[in-house]
Amino acid sequence: MTAAAKAGDIGRTVEAVWRMESARITGALTRMLRDVGVAEELAQDAMLQALESWPRLFPDTGVPDRPGAWLMQVAKHRALDHLRHASMHANKEGELSWEMDEQLRDQSGQRRPDELAELAQLAEGGIDDDVLRLMFVACHPVLSNEARAALTLKLVGGLATPEIARAFLVPEATVAQRIVRAKRTLAEAKVPFEVPRGEERKPRLASVLQVIYLIYNEGYSASAGADWLRPGLCREALRLGRVLAELAPEEGEVHGLVALMEIQSSRERARTGPNGEPVLLLDQDRSRWDQLLIRRGLAALDRAAGCGSLGPYALQAAIAACHARALHPGATDWARIAALYDALSQLKPSPIVELNRAVALGMAYGPAEGLALVDQLLDLPVLRNYHLLPSVRGDLLARLGRHAEARAEFERAAGLTQNERERTLLLARAHEQKALTHG
Repeated sequence: MTAAAKAGDIGRTVEAVWRMESARITGALTRMLRDVGVAEELAQDAMLQALESWPRLFPDTGVPDRPGAWLMQVAKHRALDHLRHASMHANKEGELSWEMDEQLRDQSGQRRPDELAELAQLAEGGIDDDVLRLMFVACHPVLSNEARAALTLKLVGGLATPEIARAFLVPEATVAQRIVRAKRTLAEAKVPFEVPRGEERKPRLASVLQVIYLIYNEGYSASAGADWLRPGLCREALRLGRVLAELAPEEGEVHGLVALMEIQSSRERARTGPNGEPVLLLDQDRSRWDQLLIRRGLAALDRAAGCGSLGPYALQAAIAACHARALHPGATDWARIAALYDALSQLKPSPIVELNRAVALGMAYGPAEGLALVDQLLDLPVLRNYHLLPSVRGDLLARLGRHAEARAEFERAAGLTQNERERTLLLARAHEQKALTHG
């Protein structure tokens, strides 16, 4: 293997380790420094040191036996140096820094290759708690939704700024500015590095779940661009949800969100055609649904139910489970889905929930029933430019045989969506209705 190829392999390894370990490292440093911005910078410095040092320190393999632990401890050394130079640490911390440095040097004054074992023994505990704290900081309500999503993907997901920009189809400079401003806002607001407790925990947890779901939804149905879905965002959100479920196993809504994302993700392979075109739910080849993800989703839904009454995410997961259990579209229990939407509208009323409830009513009790509810939503300002409102209305009108009206609704929906794939689908449906009108 050439030196360039070996360097490339090491670079890819460091990147993979960083993706897995960055939240733990940044969280640990934030606990030490109480400044998420400085913590992230020092964590990234450790990654750069790994790129420079691993080929020299580990010439046979190119990486240490425990690369994550190596990065963690190098980052902690940098944090201790930062504290010392800023005169912010107490004598005890200074003694710890000296002790750790002494243990990491052999008689020649060089760092020992087996430094990881000693450093791991000196590492502070609570790493999992650090990741949970970091999630609550990154998703703090003091930040906008866009800033929370970008910061969460950066700090907790380990994504680079260009990756986040590509995922949300915005300029890299825009994402960079959001992240910088978010960190500055957190510092100015003196947001504590802690998991809120008591009455503060529920709304803050809701903020964390909202951000994870926002990331997932953008991947599941891309709001703009040439692609119908962005699987990378879905997988990242699902990974974050699984991490949160491990860290907060007593929270039913966490399991509910994980269940929802697992079941929705099971349809990924069936949601697009050979050329990337959208395939709607009732037209999908259900043999392509991922049964492992479905089983995982149903198990998470059971865990949510075991935590008490079902919350909004768990209710949505229960709706998704109705589809997952149906072997073919005709076997779908639409009456149960409509009942679940009734419960969801009582628990968390919103125009979007009502629109989805209209779809369920239309499938369970006939399109006229669904259309009656949709027509009650037409004058709501929040749905005025929401393309799925005319899309749903067009579908219900088409099923009633009102093809000219359906065509107009599909054309209106096509004019509102910013997703190219979805626009093509809606225009195709409008063309079908035009043909039926003249037929």
